[in-house]
Amino acid sequence: MEIKKANYEISSAKVNQCPDTKVPEYAFIGRSNVGKSSLINMLTRSKGLAKTSQKPGKTLLINHFRINDGAFYIVDLPGYGYAARGKSQREDFRRMIEEYILGRPQMVLLFVLIDIRHEPQKIDIEFLNWLGENGVPFALVFTKADKLGPNAALKKVEDYKKELLKSWEELPPVFITSAEKGTGRDSILDFIEETNRKVEGEFSEKTPL
Repeated sequence: MEIKKANYEISSAKVNQCPDTKVPEYAFIGRSNVGKSSLINMLTRSKGLAKTSQKPGKTLLINHFRINDGAFYIVDLPGYGYAARGKSQREDFRRMIEEYILGRPQMVLLFVLIDIRHEPQKIDIEFLNWLGENGVPFALVFTKADKLGPNAALKKVEDYKKELLKSWEELPPVFITSAEKGTGRDSILDFIEETNRKVEGEFSEKTPL
């Protein structure tokens, strides 16, 4: 699949403000500064589509991007685990994220981003376990692979898989990416295309996928 057109549509502070669509949504989430915006820009080949920042915690809203004239949406969710936010704001983010993930019927898959350079973090493992407990379909996306050599990157991923298998019987789909080099772009877009085909019958408004 190729993304021929990508447009910013809306930023929402609450789930009930999200657009009333009847097409699949693919949401992206991860700890602050994991590279969500850069990855979205790489996938869409739109350099300024998602706003990037060196400052963690920049994404504060649910951002919808319309792909190929509404065939599906990419959704940029706020990052979790940014300690510099106040307790009240962190709680607002948690509630917003949970309401979207559990209550947005259009979301067919959640891409959880992990910085490939780091050891498994407790906050990420807890989040993944929460997704599993709630039956949320998700895939793991390891970002910033260009910061490590190929062998080191693969070892980090294998170590992460071993950690997950301590409590998981089956692993989710895994992608290794680099927004800098475009690594993993085709794999993720092919996976989205395959998922679109599987869920097409669930959406009454027939838009070519």
